[in-house]
Amino acid sequence: MQLKKNPNADLTKNSSMYFAVGLAVVLFISWQAIEWKTYDKSGYGYEALNVDDDDDEEVPITEQLKTPPPPPPPPPAPEVLEVVEDEEEVEETIIESTETDQEEIIEVEDVEVEEEFDDDPVPFAVIEDVPIYPGCENVAKSERRNCFQEQIYKHINKNFRYPEIAQEMGIQGRVYMYFVIDKDGSITDIKIARSPDRNLGKEAERIINKLPKMTPGKQRGRPVRVPFSIPITFRLQ
Repeated sequence: MQLKKNPNADLTKNSSMYFAVGLAVVLFISWQAIEWKTYDKSGYGYEALNVDDDDDEEVPITEQLKTPPPPPPPPPAPEVLEVVEDEEEVEETIIESTETDQEEIIEVEDVEVEEEFDDDPVPFAVIEDVPIYPGCENVAKSERRNCFQEQIYKHINKNFRYPEIAQEMGIQGRVYMYFVIDKDGSITDIKIARSPDRNLGKEAERIINKLPKMTPGKQRGRPVRVPFSIPITFRLQ
């Protein structure tokens, strides 16, 4: 014969839930007990401050005395003027007027003013009187510039010699030469401005060194230094 039990009367049905709730309650109580703090209220009392009226010090009232300003100084005593009799005669000086009438003629001496000329060279393109190459003396003044340049090119063609080393190496190009025609007509300051090869530059310098002495260029009637530059072309045929 089996015993019949009521399922509602089973006490182990919700035992796990009751255990979890009980455990949570115990942990909460333990946490509150650990975190519980107490404070000593004896140190936070208030004490009355007794102020005695007898300790007040009386502050004396001081009055600022105004001192009167010092009296002004007395006025200076008047000077006593002594009257001295004139014993010496005073000569009267007459100042002549410096103004001149229009009819008067004022002579002014001529003063020679020497013009200062700088030693700076004057460019060939702007000089008044260009240097005269030998053989251009009888040419008109307006044509001397063209005559100078023509004679320079004739001199280059006459003395031109192509360097053998440059010919063998096939070197060619244009050499720019610079020189100055000095105050005495001599050729100075010969420089190679630009050259494609050292041998070509030496040949161009040799040609310029053979230029003859010229009549110097003049600016305002005085001889000056005149710079001049010219290209010399080396071309293989």
